[in-house]
Amino acid sequence: MQGKRGRPRNIETQNTILSASYDLLLEVGFGAVTVEKIAELAKVSKATIYKWWPNKAAVVMDGFLSAASARLPVPDTGSVFQNTLEHATNLGRFMTTREGSIFLEIIGEGQGDPALAEAFRTRYIQPRRLEVHGILSQGIMRGELKDNLDIALCTDLIYGPIFYRLLVTGDTLDDNYVSQLVTQVFEGVRST
Repeated sequence: MQGKRGRPRNIETQNTILSASYDLLLEVGFGAVTVEKIAELAKVSKATIYKWWPNKAAVVMDGFLSAASARLPVPDTGSVFQNTLEHATNLGRFMTTREGSIFLEIIGEGQGDPALAEAFRTRYIQPRRLEVHGILSQGIMRGELKDNLDIALCTDLIYGPIFYRLLVTGDTLDDNYVSQLVTQVFEGVRST
């Protein structure tokens, strides 16, 4: 989390603020959340929030990330295919919930707010890509995937279509689609 130097954060107050920002995000959407509303709901001053976060986007992003990360664990089944399938399926399920629609709102808001877009990429998307990198790297090390696999490209091949359906086509995103997607990609990346 991005905080200013000085006294350490009071964890209870911090959690109250993050919870308030997330609750507001779910209730009214990113555009309608304000630092004033967060402060009011958390029963803290705006100065307390600004002491720890530089702006609304930062506190809302931290509230969202705190909640969303807990809902998308990295599986460890011993099979790269199964780990990837569970990870992608969990993402697909999450994205079709109210919480997932907030994810899409943040992407949308980021189109007009470069700071929000950058914060989202660096603090949410890149860490998730690192999770997938770890899953696929294990598969290479265990001999389940091709030695020369381009992990970034493989990640795009699996997760890109999920976001394409959500953001562009509006086609159904369900477990069956994700299973077909991961199965098709793995036909091309498994070691022979």
